[in-house]
Amino acid sequence: MGALYKRLVPKDDWSDKDEESWRVAGLLHDADYEITKDESSHANHTKHVLEWLKKLEAEVEISDAIAAHAWNFVDGAPEPKTKMEWALYACDELTGLIVAVALVKPDRQLASVTVDSVLKKWNSPSFAAGADRKQIELCESHLGIPLREFIEITLSAMQGIQKDLGL
Repeated sequence: MGALYKRLVPKDDWSDKDEESWRVAGLLHDADYEITKDESSHANHTKHVLEWLKKLEAEVEISDAIAAHAWNFVDGAPEPKTKMEWALYACDELTGLIVAVALVKPDRQLASVTVDSVLKKWNSPSFAAGADRKQIELCESHLGIPLREFIEITLSAMQGIQKDLGL
């Protein structure tokens, strides 16, 4: 999300506080996954995180982005509106696809993944079937970032923290 912030926000408007908000939203958006993963409907996904953030008096932009990332997935989740919300919504699915591509590489490392290797798996609907390609493609219409560039930004950012990701 930090890399997308730098791509989407004009440099003259950059602030450490705003970039940090994007990063925090990216880190926390699935923080309740372990609690809700076994629910067949996932109806409570994000609700726990949003409650925690409310208690912590977190910035509304972070909470709104986390709530919107569940649009079309959790009943009542709002449609993304801001660049931050659309970035998280589209990027969430892409990171899962990139991890899946890494895991089928012989060394199982993000360093071995390329944009072309992600795109090679793109049209295989059975590969990482849970990664909604149409959701990822919204990067073009809602963020103005061509798909190939969106993959490149996300992959590069993930490779930059691959040790933290264990990949």
